Amino acid sequence: MNRALKDKLGVLPEKPGCYLMKNAAGEIIYVGKAKVLKNRVRSYFTGSHNGKTQLLVSEITDFEYIVVSSAIEALVLECNLIKQHNPRYNVMLRDDKTYPYIKITNEKEPRLEITRKVLKDKARYFGPYPNAGDAGEVKKLLDRLYPLRKCKTMPKQVCLYYHLGQCLAPCVYDVAEEENQRIVEEIARFLDGGHEAMKQELTAKMNQAAENMEFERAKEYRDQIKSIEAVMEKQKVTMADTVDRDIIGFAVDKGWMCIQIFYMRQGKMIERQTTSFPYYGEEAEDFMSYVGQFYYDKQNALPKEILLPEESDPELLAQWLGIKVHAPKRGKKRELVQMANENARIALQEKFALMSKDDARTVQAVHNLGHILGIKTPHRIEAFDNSNIQGTEPVSAMIVFTNGRPDKKEYRKFKIKSVEGPDDYGSMREVIRRRYSRLLKENQEMPDLIVIDGGKGQISAAMDVLENELGLYIPVCGLAKDDKHRTAQLMYGDPPEAVELRRDSYEFYLLQRIQDEVHRFAITFHRQSRSKTMLSSQLDEIPGIGEKRRKLLFTHFGSLKKMREASVEDFRQLGIGDKLAREIIAHLRKLET
Repeated sequence: MNRALKDKLGVLPEKPGCYLMKNAAGEIIYVGKAKVLKNRVRSYFTGSHNGKTQLLVSEITDFEYIVVSSAIEALVLECNLIKQHNPRYNVMLRDDKTYPYIKITNEKEPRLEITRKVLKDKARYFGPYPNAGDAGEVKKLLDRLYPLRKCKTMPKQVCLYYHLGQCLAPCVYDVAEEENQRIVEEIARFLDGGHEAMKQELTAKMNQAAENMEFERAKEYRDQIKSIEAVMEKQKVTMADTVDRDIIGFAVDKGWMCIQIFYMRQGKMIERQTTSFPYYGEEAEDFMSYVGQFYYDKQNALPKEILLPEESDPELLAQWLGIKVHAPKRGKKRELVQMANENARIALQEKFALMSKDDARTVQAVHNLGHILGIKTPHRIEAFDNSNIQGTEPVSAMIVFTNGRPDKKEYRKFKIKSVEGPDDYGSMREVIRRRYSRLLKENQEMPDLIVIDGGKGQISAAMDVLENELGLYIPVCGLAKDDKHRTAQLMYGDPPEAVELRRDSYEFYLLQRIQDEVHRFAITFHRQSRSKTMLSSQLDEIPGIGEKRRKLLFTHFGSLKKMREASVEDFRQLGIGDKLAREIIAHLRKLET
C-alpha cells in the first residue's frame, strides 16, 4: 500500500457515505456505501479476503468518498453512482428483464395502456404481469367493464366503443372530472383484489335481469362474470391474503451470486425472476446493492410489501421506499423467503452444471492469463493479424475480446499505406502506430493486453512503436505458430521469451480462439480487397468506364458475376446507355471464357 493511500485511510470520517475505488489509471472500478465510512473502507486493506474480493483489492490504488447525512441517502447515492460510472466490479442490472404493467394514464381524460416502462409521471401502475398476453387479457376485460377513454388520439366523433357502452366519448361529450376519478378508483380497487366484489355485484345484476325477463342482459352479465373468473383466478393461490408482495432470496457459490424474486399479486404467485452474476464485495452488501438498483426506477409501481432474507437490511429499504419491508423470522412468510433462497441455490447449481463450458471457463481463463503474464486481468484484449496473400493488397485486421468473448462491434480493418509488398514488421509498425495514436488523440479506452499474430520480431516492432514513439506501456504478447500454422507457444517479455502454457489448458484454448478469429477476419478483409481490385482492373479495360462509373457499378452489382448475368435494362437505372451496357456485358463474358 502506498503512503498516500495510508494517509487517506487515516483521516476517513466516522460518517455515512459512499466510496469510489480507483485503479492505477484513475478509473472508478467499484462503488460502495457505508453506514460508517472509516470502518468499511479500511476493511478492504486489512485481514484476508476471498479470491474475487482480493482481485478487486489488488487493483485499488486510490479512492474517493462522499459524506451524506443518512444511510438512506448513501443507498440512493450508490445507485446513482453505479449508473453514472458503470464500475467493472459492481453488481449491476445489465440485462434487467422488464415485465408488462397496466397503466392508468395521468391525463384529463385517462385511459388504460400496457407498458414495460415505469415512469415518474403521476400515472398509476399495476403489475407486473408474467407476459404481454396476460396483461392484454386483463386490459381487455377492464375495457369491457369500465368506460374510460379508449382512443389514444381523440377522434372527432363517437366510435363503436361508445355504442357498446364501453366509453363515455369525451371526444364529443363533457365528462366530469369526478366521474373519471370514480372509474379510475374502481379500476384500482379491481386490480388490487376487488374483482371478487365486482363478481358479486354482477351476479346480483344478472339475477335481477333474469327476474325481469331481460335474458339478453342477464347473458351479458354472465359472460362478464366468466371473463373475470377466467382472467383473474387462474393462478395458484399461495397466501390467504390478497397483499401484493415481492419475495427476494439469494445464494452464493464459486464467486457467483444468484437472486430470485417471486412476484405475488393478490395472494397469487404470478412470476419469478432469476438473475446470476459474479460478485466481488461482501455478499450481503452486494445483495442489497442489487435490490436498491432494482427498485430505483420502480418507485411508481411498488408492491405493498417486500420480504427479504435475514442477512439483509430491511429497515434501510423500508425507510427509502416508504413501504413495509422486513425479514421474517417465523411462519409462512419466512417459508416463502427460504423457498426463494433455495430456488436461488438450485439455479446456481444448474448454472454451473449446464452453463456452456466455454462461458464458464473463459471467465476464469482471462483471470489466469493475467496471472501467468504477471499483469492485471486483461478484460479488454486487442489482437492484430496481417494478410498479404501472394504479396498483393497488404491489409491488417484487429479484433477485440472483452472478458474473453468476441466484441465484434469493436473490430477494425486497416489497409496498409506506407509499406510495399510482404513486409510483416513494417505493416505491424504502421497499424500499431495508426491504432494507438488515434486512441490517444481521441482519449479512448486502451486495451489491457495486445496480442500479435507472430513471434519475437512482430512483438519487438509493436513495442518499439508503443513505447518509443507513443509513450505507451501496454503489455504485448505474441502467438508463434508451428510448421503446420497452428498456435505453438505464447511469447512475452522484453526481450520476448516463451511462456510455459499447457496445450490442454483453457488459457491456451482462449489464445487459439483469439488467433483463429483475427486470422479469419484478416483473410476475409483481404479477399474483399482483392475482389474489389480485380473488379476495378477488369472494368478499367473498357473504354468509357472511369473511376466514377466503376464505383457506381461495383456499388450496384457487387460482383463481376452479377454484372455478367445482368441485362441491358439493369444498366439503364445507373444512367448507362444501351451501347455501353452491351460492351460491358460482352467484355466480361469474354474474360470468363
